[in-house]
Amino acid sequence: MSGRPSIMTLIAASVVLLPLFLVNSGCRSKQHARIVQPGERNMIGSHQAGTETFQPLIEEAVAKLLGHGYEVPASLASHSPEPVMLAPKRIAFIGVENRSAEEIGDFREQIYQCIDAKIVQSGVFQPISRRYVEAGLRETRLRPDELLVPSGMRTFTAYMEQQGQPFDHLLYATITSGTTRDNRNYQRDYLLTLELVDVRTGQFYKESAALSKGYHQSAISKWSAMNWWK
Repeated sequence: MSGRPSIMTLIAASVVLLPLFLVNSGCRSKQHARIVQPGERNMIGSHQAGTETFQPLIEEAVAKLLGHGYEVPASLASHSPEPVMLAPKRIAFIGVENRSAEEIGDFREQIYQCIDAKIVQSGVFQPISRRYVEAGLRETRLRPDELLVPSGMRTFTAYMEQQGQPFDHLLYATITSGTTRDNRNYQRDYLLTLELVDVRTGQFYKESAALSKGYHQSAISKWSAMNWWK
C-alpha cells in the first residue's frame, strides 16, 4: 500500500477536527465600547446594581439630608427679625457600608465620591477631607462603629481637633437590599440610608431613598444546554 492515508482515515479525522473548529470559531467575539452621551440612558445591569440604581438613590437621599442644614434653633429664630443663616456644619464622612446581597465592588468608591461631591456643592455642609478622616481612624485605631461609643467619640474628636480639623457631625452611608423571588425571576429592593450624628448632643438625622429593580431570567436554549455530540 502507498503511504497516503485512506479515505476512511480522512473521514474519521474530519469528524474529530470539525467540531473543534466550530467550537473555536464560535467562541471568538469582539468587544466594542462607546461613550454614553449626556441625556442617554445608562446601561441596566442584568446581574447586579449599577449606575442606573445608585445614582437616583444618591440624588434623593442627599437632597433629603441637605434639608437639615438650614434648620435654626427656635430660640435663635424667635429673636431675629430676619432669616438666620447658619455657618456650614462640618462633617466627617466615615464611609459607605454595604449590607446588600450584592458585592458592589468599585461602586463603593464611586458612591462615596458622589455623595461627598454633592455635599461640597451644596454649601450647606462642609465635609472634612477624607484623608484626615482616614488618618484619624488609623491613628486612634478605632472602627467606624466605635465612634458612637462616648469614649471612642472623645478620642476621635480630640485627635481631629489637634489636627486642626474639628467637626460637628459624623456621616454614615449604608446600602441594604431585600429580595423577592418568583421562580427564576426576582425583584430586589435597594435602600440607601444616610445617617448624620451630632457629636455634641448625640442627636441624629436619618434619611433614606429606595428603588426597586426586577430581574428576569430567560430560559436557556436547548441547543446550548446540550453537548453537541449527544
